[in-house]
Order: sequence, then C-alpha cells, then structure tokens
Amino acid sequence: MSIKVLFLGEIVGKGGIACIKHALKPLRQERSIDLVIANGEGATGGFGLGKAHSMQLLKLGIDIITGGEKLYYKLDMVEFIAQNPSILRPANYPQENPGRGVRYLTVGEQKVCVINLLGNADFPRTHLSNAFSLALFLVDRALEEGAIPLVQFHASPTAEKLTMGHMLKGKAAAVIGTHTKVLSADATILDGGTAYITDNGRCGSQMSVGGFDPALEIEKQITAVPMRSQEWWQALELVGVLVTIDADGKATDIETIRLPVEGQ
Repeated sequence: MSIKVLFLGEIVGKGGIACIKHALKPLRQERSIDLVIANGEGATGGFGLGKAHSMQLLKLGIDIITGGEKLYYKLDMVEFIAQNPSILRPANYPQENPGRGVRYLTVGEQKVCVINLLGNADFPRTHLSNAFSLALFLVDRALEEGAIPLVQFHASPTAEKLTMGHMLKGKAAAVIGTHTKVLSADATILDGGTAYITDNGRCGSQMSVGGFDPALEIEKQITAVPMRSQEWWQALELVGVLVTIDADGKATDIETIRLPVEGQ
C-alpha cells in the first residue's frame, strides 16, 4: 500500500502560518495525505520557531516540524524541543544539543524514518558533523530497521543538495532540499526510486524577498545599515512537494504544490 508525504516549504512569519491555517487541512483531506513534514524555523517573525507557534503548527495538521541553523533562535524552543519528538533539529548538530534529528514513526502500515540534516557550507555559527557520512549511516540504519528513509536536507549550495540526492538514490525514498525558500524546477524521481528536489520553496508571501517586505530588503542592500526584516502578506501561497511512495520504499511520483490563499 502506497503512502503520500507532503513536504512543505519553509513557513515564513504570520503569512506562512496563515497559509497552513487556511489551506493545509482541506488539501490533506482532498489528496489523502498520510504525513506532513514542514520546515518551521522561520515561523516566528521569519527568524526562529517559538514554542507557541510550534504547538499551533502541530495542531493545524503538520506531523513533523524541521529546522536548520535558526531553530534555536527563540530561547523557549531550546527547552521545549527536548520535550517534543515532533520537532527535529539537524541530526548532525553535536549530540549534547537539546532535541533530536531523527524520528521513527508508523504511517498507515509503513514504518518510516524522518532524518533532518544541515549542510556543511555557509553556516559559520554552527559546529557540525559531516552531513554526508552521517546521512549514509542513518539511512542504512533505517533500512536495517525496516523503515523507509525520508531525508530533509537544509543546505545552501545547490551542489551540496544535488550531491546528497545522488548519493542516497536507491536508498532513501525522498531527499528534499530546503533553506533558499525558492521552489526549484527540478522535482524528479532519481534512479532507484528516490524523489528529489533542490528546494521546496516557502509558505508565505510569493511577492516578496524570501517572505519579507521587498522595500526594506532593498534599503538594506543600498545603505548597508542593519535593519530587521519585516513579514510580508502579498500573494500568499502554500508551497511544497507531494511524494507518493510504494510499499517497497520506492517513490513513484513527486508533484510540486502551489496553492494560493486568498483574502488574508
């Protein structure tokens, strides 16, 4: 029996949360979606994930929330993540860090393993284990446990994400890239039945700079004066990819999702 897994793009601010609130449950019911995984590290003002917002997102129908380099930006998440197995930090953070980066769960009749990893490049404030060697170890362990591996890779260079996809093809059922918050045009099924996309976009304003007020982002570039980015609401969309996986752990389809959210 196949399962359908929705990987939502990064949720940016209140606009992104509004997209989840108004569009996720109808979509989940209409498309018979079994599991929803979403990057939520930008849900609180675009910078981090607070405890209250994480609880709200889980109640709105997200099963697993992942995060990358911004996940600990809100202090209450540092404590709360250790108490909630539905929120995943990068697995290649130091083992002493609060929380976990891997989650085993049963979806329908299938045992799945969700693995969250952070890229090696462009994150100078983090101290990481090598994402690639750890990915091989965790995926192989999941397969030994009879679980279908689902990998979310939060990385900056496209080359890193493409490398991860090709390294895990035929092993993981999905390798889904996040971080750049722009839906890429390369959703595909790699050899061996691995669903892949370099970036699954963002939930929030599409007429924006990464979900933020364009005018302010322009001013920051021209003046070089540090300013706090502001959430933006124009052209809200729920964005991500929907992956269909057979009982043998092989992906058979990957479909990009762009669902406008009107009147918010």
